[in-house]
Amino acid sequence: MTRYNTNLAAEFYVLSMLHRLGADAALTLGNKKAVDILVANENKTISTVDVKGLAKAYDWPADNIHQFEDTRHFYALVSFEGKITDPRFPPSAWIIPSKKLTPFIKRYETRIVVSRAKVIANGQKYLHNWSLITEG
Repeated sequence: MTRYNTNLAAEFYVLSMLHRLGADAALTLGNKKAVDILVANENKTISTVDVKGLAKAYDWPADNIHQFEDTRHFYALVSFEGKITDPRFPPSAWIIPSKKLTPFIKRYETRIVVSRAKVIANGQKYLHNWSLITEG
């Protein structure tokens, strides 16, 4: 399983969940993009989602994360929990508004990550909270 396949699996998982909940969502095209999914909300607003996917239970790389002041931009942090090749196990997904991401960022000398430990300890209200995106 390549990193590229993991990211695609995560993006399609998020897209699938949004469609299951009735959202009008579309995947964007491109390799290096800050927006992976666009969602047209019933109240005529647009939400944007940047999906970060991991096959195992690690921190999410955040060197290319841009925190927007836009209240309609979200990060979907997806973890396949080490079971990406077993379709019986759904991934975990935290839906975090861009403006709320700062407390979960950890900076090292050579890299920046979204800390899995911080997300688990302080981000339970974001776990599978798809309504943040779908309720516009």
